[in-house]
Amino acid sequence: MTDGTSTADTPNSHRRTLLKLAGASAAALGVSAISSTSANAELTITDEWDKTFRKSDKVDHEKVSFINRYGVPLVGDLYLPRDRPEGRLPALAVAGPFGAVKEQAAGLYAQTMAERGFVTLAFDPSYVGESGGAVRDVASPDINTEDFMAAIDFLGLHEAVDRERLGIIGICGFGGMALNAVAADKRVKAVATTSMYDMSRVMAKGYYDSMTEEQRAAGLEKMSRQRWTDVENGKPAMAGGLPDTLDGIDDPVIRMYWHYYKTDRGYHKRSVNSNGGWTVTNPLSFMNMPLLTYVDEISPRPILVIAGSEAHSRYFSEDAVAAAAEPKELMIIEGADHVDLYDQVDIIPFDKLQSFFEQNLA
Repeated sequence: MTDGTSTADTPNSHRRTLLKLAGASAAALGVSAISSTSANAELTITDEWDKTFRKSDKVDHEKVSFINRYGVPLVGDLYLPRDRPEGRLPALAVAGPFGAVKEQAAGLYAQTMAERGFVTLAFDPSYVGESGGAVRDVASPDINTEDFMAAIDFLGLHEAVDRERLGIIGICGFGGMALNAVAADKRVKAVATTSMYDMSRVMAKGYYDSMTEEQRAAGLEKMSRQRWTDVENGKPAMAGGLPDTLDGIDDPVIRMYWHYYKTDRGYHKRSVNSNGGWTVTNPLSFMNMPLLTYVDEISPRPILVIAGSEAHSRYFSEDAVAAAAEPKELMIIEGADHVDLYDQVDIIPFDKLQSFFEQNLA
């Protein structure tokens, strides 16, 4: 978000910096090219294993490319169980966190669930990482929802996949996008989220819905005028991301994100949050398009929502479950914060995720 819409009051003291995270590098290092007839004529895709997690010897992995409904080419990592039975398997599309790339948490989830018998696809959303789009480091509640649907398109046409047994996992901000996608896309039989953010709510109303009408109006005014400046300059202004160091930073939420995105634990050269952050005008469409308006229409398909008991974002998960229709389940991981559910494999409830999807993709 912009300076004109932040306040210094708790719990909003960290709002400006955190919303900058809600606000890769266009070129990947290393490389093969995949041609496309979409927004980007050519994608540059790395061949190296450059994930933030160790490669499993229990899965087969390949890079894939597919195109969403808006013509944006998306790049994903496809994982298949190496020791798999004859016949078609259930499959999961995985994305998130917001501002991350598939080499981070989404890939860890996808690889782990492939070890447990699922075909999985972790993908970069439009305009991020190795995926296409002429503008970089920008997000959209509509286009990113469509990205999930495009991943379902791809999985449903894959020879190893049973298209009647498809699910979605959304992490952090892509948890909200996942719920939005499944509400509309009736091909998806079950959805799970971890550390879910409703990005439209937090951008429109601030953390804990604490943004005043005056602050909202000021933010929209500033971003609206920024559009003229961006057009005049021929490129969008960037909001900036996490600080390079924690010197003078006491806010526990900023420190939590920093320890994932800016250290060897989770840093990636193409991650928005690991580097320069989103565009200044990134919140505009989110502020006017509520993502979870139709969350009750996921029913009768099941929802599993997982959150840490200590997560600052916990209320998003609780409120989404309250608004959803049955069947639904909220699972609280005691002692876990928001980022613990990105990569702490001893905390992430993979057994629960496995049983949830095995039962509901049977």
